[in-house]
Amino acid sequence: MYYSLRGTLIAADGRSAAVECGGVGYLCTVSAQTYSQLPEPGEEVLLYTHLSVREDAMELYGFSTQVERSCFRMLTQVSGVGAKVAIAILSSLTADQVAFAIMAGDSKALTAAPGVGPKLAQRIVLELKDKFGKGTAEFSAGSLSASAPAVMGKGNRGEAVAALAALGYSQAEAASALSDCADTMSVEDMIRAGLRKLSRNL
Repeated sequence: MYYSLRGTLIAADGRSAAVECGGVGYLCTVSAQTYSQLPEPGEEVLLYTHLSVREDAMELYGFSTQVERSCFRMLTQVSGVGAKVAIAILSSLTADQVAFAIMAGDSKALTAAPGVGPKLAQRIVLELKDKFGKGTAEFSAGSLSASAPAVMGKGNRGEAVAALAALGYSQAEAASALSDCADTMSVEDMIRAGLRKLSRNL
């Protein structure tokens, strides 16, 4: 119903932003990532919006990029992930980092968000792993920003991603190739498994 709002930022409090368009003020719930991109009150702002309609309420969500909105919508498709949980995830991680974690099978990264326990994080990865990178240009292999690998940390998986990237693969391709590897595997075994999977995709 509402694709975007372009108008004057009236106020923002960290969780929401009020935007005046044509004399009407619209209150949008925003993530911490979007909040950090907002201009000063009184300046023009553009937010891509999503209208959530429930039996008891209608709530408008605003995003600084279409990529973040797409990630929000994909997250809310998962059973147990409502709009508030999706916003919490996107407040803890950027959209690129969420996509990278899901493609890599790194459910632990998602637990950084309040309200996301290990079981829910694993469900998110399970239900969305095949959707990211397939038919969504925003999250295709090679399109993720350089900041995305930050979610991988310095563990074996992160070292294996770095090793495959050094061989010429994109970090997203490397992460996807390692998505089926158990966290307990050694770096060497992860690299071998990743290379086998990548060679089959050639």
